Amino acid sequence: MIVELGHYALILALAVALIQGVVPMLGAQRRDAAFMEVARTGALAQFVLIALSFGSLMYAHATSDFSVANVVANSHSSKPMLYKLAGTWGNHEGSMLLWVLILAIFGAAVAAFGVNLPQALRARVLAVQSWIAIAFYLFIIFTSDPFTRMIPAPLDGAGLNPLLQDPGLAFHPPFLYLGYVGFSMAFSFAIAALIEGRVDAAWARWVRPWTLAAWMFLTVGITLGSWWAYYELGWGGWWFWDPVENASLMPWLAGTALLHSASVVEKRDALKGWTIFLAIVTFGLSLLGTFLVRSGVLTSVHAFAVDPARGIFILGLLVVIIGGSLALFAWRGPALQGGGLFQPISREGALLLNNLLLATAAASVLLGTLYPLMLEAVGGDKVSVGPPFFNAVFIPLMAPLVAAMAVGPLLAWKRADLAAALSRLWLAALATLAAILTVWLVHGLRDLVGIVGMAMAAWLFVGALSELAVRIKLFAVPLSESARRLANLPRAAWGMSLAHAGLAVAIAGMTGAGVWKQESVQLMTPGQTLSFAGYDITLDAVQPVAGPNYEATRGSFTLERDGRKRATMTPEKRFYPVEGRQTTEAAIRTTVSGDIYLVIGDRQGDGGYVTRFYFNPLVVWIWAGAAFMVAGGLLSLSDRRHRIGAPSRKAARAPGVTPIGTAGART
Repeated sequence: MIVELGHYALILALAVALIQGVVPMLGAQRRDAAFMEVARTGALAQFVLIALSFGSLMYAHATSDFSVANVVANSHSSKPMLYKLAGTWGNHEGSMLLWVLILAIFGAAVAAFGVNLPQALRARVLAVQSWIAIAFYLFIIFTSDPFTRMIPAPLDGAGLNPLLQDPGLAFHPPFLYLGYVGFSMAFSFAIAALIEGRVDAAWARWVRPWTLAAWMFLTVGITLGSWWAYYELGWGGWWFWDPVENASLMPWLAGTALLHSASVVEKRDALKGWTIFLAIVTFGLSLLGTFLVRSGVLTSVHAFAVDPARGIFILGLLVVIIGGSLALFAWRGPALQGGGLFQPISREGALLLNNLLLATAAASVLLGTLYPLMLEAVGGDKVSVGPPFFNAVFIPLMAPLVAAMAVGPLLAWKRADLAAALSRLWLAALATLAAILTVWLVHGLRDLVGIVGMAMAAWLFVGALSELAVRIKLFAVPLSESARRLANLPRAAWGMSLAHAGLAVAIAGMTGAGVWKQESVQLMTPGQTLSFAGYDITLDAVQPVAGPNYEATRGSFTLERDGRKRATMTPEKRFYPVEGRQTTEAAIRTTVSGDIYLVIGDRQGDGGYVTRFYFNPLVVWIWAGAAFMVAGGLLSLSDRRHRIGAPSRKAARAPGVTPIGTAGART
C-alpha cells in the first residue's frame, strides 16, 4: 500500500508541475497576482508530493520489501541498514527520484524564502523549474519506474554492488546531485531573465546565493567521490580522469566561472550576456553528466545504467532543454546591453580572464571526454584519451589562472595599477621563491612539474593572506585599528580568502601525490620485513575474518621507523557471497607529510601474498583544501548581503530592453 501511495504521489506531482509550468507564466505576462501565486503554492505542493514518493521507496528498501523490483535488484536482507537506505539512490531509478526530490527542494526554498523577489520574476523562475521537473517526471514514469512490483516476490534480493557499500559513497550521490540540480536554479533565473528581458545588479544578487550553494554541494560531492576512490578501489590514486569523473568536473569549472561572473554583474553591471550564457552551459553540463552515466555509452563503476533507450530519452531532453535555451538566448541575449565599462587591467579584467581560462579548461575536458565516443559513433577506431592528454592541456591552463587569482583581488574596479598590486605581493613572491628552492634542494631540477605546482601553491596561499593584510592595513595603521578592521570585514571577504587559500592547499596536495608518489609491488610471506619510503614494514600474519555480509582475508602489518613501532595496519581482501564479488580494503596511515597505503592481494602457490605499498606525499592536503574551500563558501553564503536579500530594482529601463511584466522588489 505504501509503495502504491508513493507511485500515486509521483504521478500527482507531474500534474501539479504541469499547472505550475503554465499558469504562473500567464500570470506574469498578464500581471495577474493570483495566477503568479500558483508558482509558490505549486512548488510547495510538489515538494510534499515528491518527498512522500521518495520516502515510500526508502521505506520499501528499509523494510526489505522484495515485492518491489527495485528493492530486489539492489538490496538484500543481510545488508546493514545504512546500505539498505543508500540502496534507495544507489541505482538508476532511485537516483532519478532523488534528482527530482532535490529539484523540488530548491523550488520550495525559492517559494518559501524568496519573498524579496519581484513576484513576476519568482513566478517565471518557478515555472521554468517546473518544466525541468516535468521532463524528468516523464522520464521516470515511462522508462524508469522505481515502484514496479515483482509477482511472485522472491525470498531475497540480489544485493548491492560491494564497491557501493561504503559510507563515503553512501553520501557521495546526494551531495553530487545537490550540486548538479542546484545549478538548475541559476539556469531558471537565466531563462526567466531572458523572458523578462532584464538582467541587473539585483538579479545577480538573487542568483549568486543559489549558485554558491550548488557549487559548495558539488565540491563536497566530488571530494567524497575522490576520497572513496582513493581508499576503496585499492589502486592508491585519487583521480584518473575517468569520463564519469570528468562529468562532475566540467559543471564545477563552469559553475566556478559563473560564480565570479555574477559578481561582475552585481558590482559593475557588466558581462550580462556572458553570465546568462554560463548559467545555461553549467546546467547543460550537469545534464550531460546525467546522460553519460545512464546512456550505456560508458562502462564504469560509476555508471548507473546501460540501457540505450533511456540514453536516447535523456539525449532528447538535453537537446530540447539546452537547445531551446540557447535559441532563446540567441533571440533575447543581444538586448541585454552591458552597462559598466572597464579597462583590461582592473578587477573586472581579472575576473574575465578567470572566466576565459575556466571555460577553456571545461571545454578541453569536454573534448577529451567526448572525442573517443564521437569517433566510435562514426565508425572510427576505439581510442583512449587518458591522463597524459588531460594533464598536458589542463595544467598549462590552470597555471596562469592561479597566478591571476592572487593579483585579481588587489586590483581596483574599472581601472587599476598592476605594478601597485604586484608590489603588495612581495611576501607571496618570497614564499614562491622559497618553495622553488626547497623543491630544488630536495628533489632536484628534474621534477619541473613539482617545482611549478609547489610554487603556484605558495604564491596563491600567501597571496590570499596578503589580500587580507591589505584590507585591514596591517602595519600601515596601529594594530588595534587593524584588529578592528579585521573584525568588521564582510564574511564574503573572509570566504573568498579562505576558498583561495584552500585551493592553494589542494594544489600542494595534488602536486605531492602526483609527482613524488612511490609504489612497490612484491610477494611477501608472514614474518617477512621490507623497507619502503623510510619505513620497515613486516607482514605479521594473514587470517580469515567474517563481516556482517562478507568474508575477508585480513593481513596484519607492523609499521616501524627508526626502530620504533608506528602503527599496526590491517588491509583486507573481501568477498561478498550474495553479489559474488570481491573488493580491496586498503589500510592507510595518514600523516601531514603523506600516507602509507597498504594493500593485500591473493595468496600464491608458495604460501606468499601479493602486497602493494604506496607512499602518497601530502595527499591528505587535497581533501583538507577542499574542506577549506567549502568552509569559505559557507562563510560567503552567510554574508549579511545574502541574509537581507537583494536591493530593490531600478525603475529605469536599460536602452533597447523591453521588460515583460516586471514588478518591484518586495520587502
